[in-house]
Amino acid sequence: MTLLNRPSLSASRRAVRVLAGVGAAVLLAAGCGSGSGDDKSSSDTKRRTSSDATRTVKDATGKAVEVPAHPKRIVTLTQEDLDAVLALGLEPVGITNGQGLSKPPAYLKDKVEGIDVVGNLLQPVMDKVVAAKPDLILAGDMQDEQVLKQLREITPATLVTMAPTDEWKLSFRGVGNAVNELDKANKAIADYETAAKKAGAGLGESKGAEVSIVRWNPDGPSWMEKRQFASGVALDMGLKRPKSQNKDGNAHTPSLSLEKIEEIDGDWLFLSTLTPDGEKALKDVQRKPAFKELNAVQDDHVVTVDGSVWSTRGGPLAGRVVLDDIAEALKKS
Repeated sequence: MTLLNRPSLSASRRAVRVLAGVGAAVLLAAGCGSGSGDDKSSSDTKRRTSSDATRTVKDATGKAVEVPAHPKRIVTLTQEDLDAVLALGLEPVGITNGQGLSKPPAYLKDKVEGIDVVGNLLQPVMDKVVAAKPDLILAGDMQDEQVLKQLREITPATLVTMAPTDEWKLSFRGVGNAVNELDKANKAIADYETAAKKAGAGLGESKGAEVSIVRWNPDGPSWMEKRQFASGVALDMGLKRPKSQNKDGNAHTPSLSLEKIEEIDGDWLFLSTLTPDGEKALKDVQRKPAFKELNAVQDDHVVTVDGSVWSTRGGPLAGRVVLDDIAEALKKS
């Protein structure tokens, strides 16, 4: 069984939540080159049409960054950025391992075969990044200024693509704009939303069911708030969250004690883990009476899912995986 959230990068992220009001929305503000006046018109035209043409966008922190008009060598430092780039039909030259993994995420395995891995999630190995010769680095929610400084020495076209409370659709549109493919990003979101509504409408008796989404940590379960990625997919399908989990936000709750385990109950219970210790803790609790007494357990409505997908900040490809997981489970009931 599996559950959801990014491990132990939380402290630095909480320290920068002031960025949340800025967010990836500023990535949608873009402009072509600068320059005004007739004496510059010829050179500006050449700049915009040549292979090294550039655009200026703002990243998720509000920083103006000059990026290639059509980047050719993209390095992604998070699973979410990788998901976004692949969904836009682009192939990066460098990627990092998946969340909680020592390899790329399994759901993207077929799409990243042969692409160089340049480090772990938000932990790039600088020599490997240099070797990839990037003309654009998508740095996810990187907040380590020293690391960002090193990345910008490799290429000034380094963007923070998400702020702590940004939802995946906003971040995805920002990445789409950064790589000059905003129209494709908007279409991908529209297609996903259409698919989610269709899948939700086809759930039969399970249509509108209450879905509990939980990650099991070594010290207990934590459920996801309504705007967390996987929860958002369920809501896009017309499903509901249990009343005990009907909390606005995009985080996970602190781990619950066994005395509060009823909070994770619902018509359906989707469970994931991210670490071997979490998996062991889940197996241990499944033998306890308190777990066995949950309605979802007694109804055989407990589903194990991939935490490296369900616990992420999300993207269009991950969204399809979660959508399919939910639809497949509920249709069998």
